[in-house]
Amino acid sequence: MQSPQIVGRYAIHEKIASGGMASVHFGRSLGAAGFARTVAIKRLHAHLLEQPDFSAMLLDEARLAARINNPNVVPVLDVVSADDELLVVMEYVRGESLSRLLQAEHKRQGVVSPPIASAIAIGALAGLHAAHEATSERGTPLDIVHRDVSPQNILVGVDGVARVIDFGIAKAADRLHTTNDGSIKGKRAYMAPEQIIGGEVTRRTDVYALSVVLWEILTCQRLFEGDANVVRAVLDGVTTLPSRYAPDVPRKLDAIVMKGLARDAADRFSTALEMADALQRVVPPAFATQVGAWVQEVAGASLEKHAAVLAAIESGADAPSREDTALDNALTVASQPSSVSVETPMKAAPIARRSRPRFVGLASAGAAGVVVAAVALLAGRRGAPLPAAQPPASVVTSTPQPTPSSEVPPPEAGLVSAVSAEPPSASQPPPSSRPHAGPPPSRPGPPRKPLPPAPPATAFDPASVR
Repeated sequence: MQSPQIVGRYAIHEKIASGGMASVHFGRSLGAAGFARTVAIKRLHAHLLEQPDFSAMLLDEARLAARINNPNVVPVLDVVSADDELLVVMEYVRGESLSRLLQAEHKRQGVVSPPIASAIAIGALAGLHAAHEATSERGTPLDIVHRDVSPQNILVGVDGVARVIDFGIAKAADRLHTTNDGSIKGKRAYMAPEQIIGGEVTRRTDVYALSVVLWEILTCQRLFEGDANVVRAVLDGVTTLPSRYAPDVPRKLDAIVMKGLARDAADRFSTALEMADALQRVVPPAFATQVGAWVQEVAGASLEKHAAVLAAIESGADAPSREDTALDNALTVASQPSSVSVETPMKAAPIARRSRPRFVGLASAGAAGVVVAAVALLAGRRGAPLPAAQPPASVVTSTPQPTPSSEVPPPEAGLVSAVSAEPPSASQPPPSSRPHAGPPPSRPGPPRKPLPPAPPATAFDPASVR
């Protein structure tokens, strides 16, 4: 296991496959809070990054594939251009390319049953039809033609679904990159005659290429061999029936394959969907579970190798560090509403109506509290502590308040106790037993003058009141 290369929010791991323009790697999409997802990352070769044509081709592939919404086409999730890298992020599909599956089947001298071949071809035709019908964001047809349909560009998953990949050289109406040198792009063994001679390519060109693929699935052999003779063989037309090499192929299936391989485009199926419908009527496709079981049987060793690499990547390569976990926790706490971190105050109990004597008692309690507060302030200035005040007997105590903590200074604690009129708890000694400094010592002052004698009492004269 090599250390992954991080580009943006993606980790690039081991290589899965490689081609002339790019390589495909295991990848991981890394997100917040430990989110991670396995993806497939198509990476443009380093020596091609400085050539604008290849970068434009890869970007065009991503743009076109993003407009095709079909389960038989591998979706493009993202495009990244950073750190001298150009990446196309795609959905990871656990499976194998059709070319490797046919090679493995050929090595063990086996054949593909017509129902499985029909299922794979129908799935690929459905993906091609979705590409042919794709539109732009404005709703105008894109007129996409794949131009490179081959077993290398058809992926069959263990879920039994065939998917079309690699729209790198696809023809479309609004491509950013166009070929101006007249070169032919694609694999000659799967090109239609009009594509080889440089004529107009249409959706029927892809139908021809898929018919070559179907012929090879049924026979587990190559239809056209050798580079020198391929062009002449394609232009002359195909005459060999699949049933010559695969006796289980019915005659009606032979007819469908040969119609798709017609030299003149007008003699082929008009759409990929039309050919898929014909296949479904003649050879009902196998269930997806049957196709998946065939993939597991033929490519079991390769799939186990990929699964081991993927398990190692998912179990250790993306494990978050302690610092990352602490940061995620901090971000999670910070994203919570601010009221959660504030202590909720207690609601005051509603005041019930009381009789007049109770109000008098409360008023006297308030007056006593004010007097004690004044004495506490005066004592605080002199620096001597005050004895705790006893609640008056006539005071009606209200709802008990929380006991003040020991951190509050004694004068304030006495003030709170007097105002709230809370009876002393069992853990505290009675006020009379609490140590205190006693009354402040008296200071000597000037001698007091005696009060004058009271005036003599006189009789009350009612006549003096007017």
